[in-house]
Amino acid sequence: MHGPPPATDDPPATAEERLEAAYRACGTAVLGYALRRAATREDAYDVVAETFATAWRRRADLPADPEEVRPWLFGVARLCLANAARGSRRAGRLGERLAGALADADVPDPAALHEDGVLRRSVRAALDRLSPEDRELVTLVAWEGLSPTQAAAALGIAPGTARVRLHRARARLRVLLDPTDPEEAGDAR
Repeated sequence: MHGPPPATDDPPATAEERLEAAYRACGTAVLGYALRRAATREDAYDVVAETFATAWRRRADLPADPEEVRPWLFGVARLCLANAARGSRRAGRLGERLAGALADADVPDPAALHEDGVLRRSVRAALDRLSPEDRELVTLVAWEGLSPTQAAAALGIAPGTARVRLHRARARLRVLLDPTDPEEAGDAR
């Protein structure tokens, strides 16, 4: 026999409170659902995160009946899994097309200045001794063909700062490549 719900003095739960309760009650179940269906654990974690992000965005649609919440979340997770699978297939197809397009392309290594690889190794070793920030700045300009102003924009720094850092990084790089040159050693300091 069904009757009206018992009267309580508690105000109805907000959508946010219902979602928080749903997460506490169903989070592990949604993770299990995703783990049994996703290709990897990381993919499953991504699906759970996306499921609850979607549930947050659609919290007004969260069923009021606690018995309906878990199936609703599984439905959201199922759609997130399907989206992830479509994205993975799309990325795979794009990768295949790019691999096919670049298969015959000769992509030069900007650090490979000599066929024997000796200078290439020394350039790489010298670059590795620069700070990561200086290395990125130098390679953006030297290898990617950006101007110092464009490299500054890519790195989120002021153009003047980029020019000064680039000048100093180039000087350090020259010393690292030829530490016996006293004129260059003086410039690097």
